[in-house]
Amino acid sequence: MEIGGKRSAPPPAESENAAMPRFILLEHTGAPDDPAGLHYDLLLEAGEACRTWRLEEIPSPAGPAVAAVAIAPHRLAWLDHVAGEVSGGRGFARRIDGGTYDPALEGSPKGSSPERIHVRLVGDTSTRSLRLARGTEGWTARIDPESGR
Repeated sequence: MEIGGKRSAPPPAESENAAMPRFILLEHTGAPDDPAGLHYDLLLEAGEACRTWRLEEIPSPAGPAVAAVAIAPHRLAWLDHVAGEVSGGRGFARRIDGGTYDPALEGSPKGSSPERIHVRLVGDTSTRSLRLARGTEGWTARIDPESGR
């Protein structure tokens, strides 16, 4: 395409304009409501906020699913967090990994149980296929054993 006598690239396809949603995994220490003193927060960008789960540990590809507690949505600003105090004296959070995720969700029809979310996380330190599932006893998080780099 030429503009004013200069060649320019054609406009990007519609799919190239759509940004991939982001995720972040935070190590959170010193939270007053956390008796263990350490947990991890997984945030998935979802519109104007982040769906958020508290994990007691980071799931490993060779390990079992870990308990995940859905907590209040977090502000999008958390996706850019590196390290620092959490407001209101709620501890300290530092980034473990972050990047984008493929939102090709496999989910149950709305209102049915269990709810399932399957995303491919493409982070700074790893690429993993993550499965979150909600059953009668709450959420669990699992990393597919065959995924990763």
